[in-house]
Amino acid sequence: MPKITIDDLKKIKEKAKKETSLRDGEATVKITVHMGTCGIAAGAREVMDTLLEELAESGRDDVRVVNSGCMGMCSSEPNVTVEMMGREPVIYQHMDRNKMRQVFKRHIMHGEVQSNFALARMQ
Repeated sequence: MPKITIDDLKKIKEKAKKETSLRDGEATVKITVHMGTCGIAAGAREVMDTLLEELAESGRDDVRVVNSGCMGMCSSEPNVTVEMMGREPVIYQHMDRNKMRQVFKRHIMHGEVQSNFALARMQ
C-alpha cells in the first residue's frame, strides 16, 4: 500500500472543507440532488453529472453539492433542491440534463428562479 503524501493530505483537507462549507457559513448555495431508487431510475445520476460539470466550468467555490434519498415525491423525480443563503429553498421537478444546465446558469449564477420547473418554494 502506498504511503500518503503531504499533497494527498492537502487534497483530502480541501475536499472535506468544501463538503462542510455551507454548514460552516463559507458556502452560499447548497444543491441537493435527490437520489433514491426512484430518482436514479428517472435519471438523477445524469442530472448530478451535469450539475458537477457546470459547477466545475463555473469556477465557483461557494456551492455545495450533496445527494440525498427519496423525498417521497416519486412521480416528480428527478428532484433537485436549491438553497441559497437568505432566500427560500426551491424544489425543481422532472429534471434532466438540459433543465439542470438552465437552473444552474440562471438560478445559481444569476438568482433567477426557474418557475416553469419548480415544484415548490419552501419557507
